[in-house]
Amino acid sequence: MSTNGTTISLPASLDLPPHLSAQKYFFVCTLTVLSWDTLVLSPRSYKLCRTKKWPALKALYYFLQFWVVADFVVTGVMFFSTSVTQDPDCHRFWPYEPICTAILLFAASTVHVIRISAIYSHANHIRVTLFALLFVQAIVTSVCCGFYRSVHLRDGQGCIAGPLNNQSWVGIYWLFPTILYGASFALAVSRSLKTLESRPLTPWRLMLRDNLNLYGTIFFVNLVNVLFYFIMTPTGPDDPIKTIVTSMAGVLTATMTMRIVLGVRGPLENGGTFSSTGSGSGSGVSGTISGTAVGVSRGRSAPTYTLGDIHTQSKTGAAVRSAGKSEGGWDVDKNSVDASPDAKVMLPIAGETDSVGDGRGTAPPRVGVQITVDQQVEYDEVPPKK
Repeated sequence: MSTNGTTISLPASLDLPPHLSAQKYFFVCTLTVLSWDTLVLSPRSYKLCRTKKWPALKALYYFLQFWVVADFVVTGVMFFSTSVTQDPDCHRFWPYEPICTAILLFAASTVHVIRISAIYSHANHIRVTLFALLFVQAIVTSVCCGFYRSVHLRDGQGCIAGPLNNQSWVGIYWLFPTILYGASFALAVSRSLKTLESRPLTPWRLMLRDNLNLYGTIFFVNLVNVLFYFIMTPTGPDDPIKTIVTSMAGVLTATMTMRIVLGVRGPLENGGTFSSTGSGSGSGVSGTISGTAVGVSRGRSAPTYTLGDIHTQSKTGAAVRSAGKSEGGWDVDKNSVDASPDAKVMLPIAGETDSVGDGRGTAPPRVGVQITVDQQVEYDEVPPKK
């Protein structure tokens, strides 16, 4: 750099080639995404930690949360340091990044294998296929770690690992995880589309319900990273263009996989259950009425569902259960009405000729929902009015 005939030489930390400068900016974006996701997911992480059981998905969730920070924060400190030297600092540090990232990818891929196997009810052909991909990924990434070296930067420009002599074939380090994430994305979409036959949904709601956006994001960012490894041509041994997207691919893979775990409805044992098989819910008196269908009548009469339980609170704190034998009551204007053991609550879906309960009443046409409480009252127990 010259000014009025005077040559000014910039320090190595500022005199960066274009591709290295772009990678440093991209790494800043990566650390920003990591910081934001760590902050946003903290309340949900605390809530998950309070659950008593520790299934595999929960353990992998907290491992990913810790490991992604340990991997990329340490890597970022070495990458932006202006005091490290290529020899011996960077020559000693370079194995850290590929080895830690390989462990991170293996943990994230294990989550995908467990979750996709669960939504397919642990079908043998699905499990065998996914575990085979996971096994091949572990072998390939382990071998490829030996073919990374420290990129030949100048002292003061930081440390970063890249393929040995910028060889493209080292990109299979990311190729096999990408194949597994592509398979999990395709299987998740296929499983979700099958539910449209029984319950039609818009594509947007279907995507959010089954976390298809998370699977797609993971596959897309890893695919872009693989394309950089195999397509981009470096200008020399000190050009890190092949690894520009590597940091973002690793962070997004970890954070989106953590969100997949948090998106599982119900317990996490055995990979959780598929969302479309869970119980329905609706608003009710003094809280939420939820339960599962135990019987459906066909023909001209409308289907009738028996609610599993109704949680209401009386003065004595007893709960009323619709199909059970427990006793309880509802608060009505500070007066407690005790339900008999035979109390039932029926939720009919009205049709042309809808029957309610056990045939004691008929709902008017075009009524959406009607709740009938069948209760026997012992009049002898009612005190006479004064």
